[in-house]
Amino acid sequence: MAQPPNPAPSAPTQALPGVDRIVAIGSGKGGVGKTTVAVNLAVALAELGYVVGLLDADVYGPNVPLMMGRSEMPSVQGGNLIQPLRQHGVRFMSMGLLNPGDKPVIWRGPMLHSAMQQFLRQVEWGSLDYLLIDLPPGTGDISLSLAQSVPLTGAIVVTTPSDVSLQDGRKALNMFQQLHVTVLGVVENMSGFTCPHCHRDVDIFSHGGGERTAEKFGVPFLGALPLLPEVRQGGDSGRPVAAAGQDAPAARPFFEVAKRVAATASAQDGDGEVVHVRA
Repeated sequence: MAQPPNPAPSAPTQALPGVDRIVAIGSGKGGVGKTTVAVNLAVALAELGYVVGLLDADVYGPNVPLMMGRSEMPSVQGGNLIQPLRQHGVRFMSMGLLNPGDKPVIWRGPMLHSAMQQFLRQVEWGSLDYLLIDLPPGTGDISLSLAQSVPLTGAIVVTTPSDVSLQDGRKALNMFQQLHVTVLGVVENMSGFTCPHCHRDVDIFSHGGGERTAEKFGVPFLGALPLLPEVRQGGDSGRPVAAAGQDAPAARPFFEVAKRVAATASAQDGDGEVVHVRA
């Protein structure tokens, strides 16, 4: 069967006023902790002094409100602009705020594209150093719509070190490259577990596959995040571990990744500097 041509994006319609960098966070499959990484990365960047927004673009499984600890309906003000909620120093918007509870969103591609445009253009993001976009898993409509809508600083691919996850993670990497989106790096999540009883390290999902994949694709390896009960507890309780600050042991790996993301994204700007701007 003949292969379809690579989907090159059209020229972005326009940048988002006041938003310096837009970073997509994707994965080849679900269940790898992509949203957990996105939420903690956003909070860590805010703790480091950046002005950060987080867009939950996973309209089918919008978990950001639960993980951020706020779920009320956002207000609409002058000019029909939606006001993002603010929590843990981060401005965020999610379909979960507009469609709360267990009612599913059952949409085809055109409606997904329309929703993405509304979240990008009709939300009062204000001035941001970073807008992180938590993509749905896979290589579908929303990723393509995003790449064709705004100029992306780059993308981050989240994977676990298991072969099953890496197989789909490589598809995500290839997708971003075919869309001409710079891959800022790979994050290996759930990388190792330390038993609290015997204190032995156990590689439940293997170890090192994310770094090897990054090397194979010639992209940065942003770091390995261990499997910690505190991370799950923070997500379920609406208080991400990164909110405890970079001196907290469970939060420290997320801050290390956040600093590497900031350095890599700044290099994309051509200045090579990491500039901290407080709200």
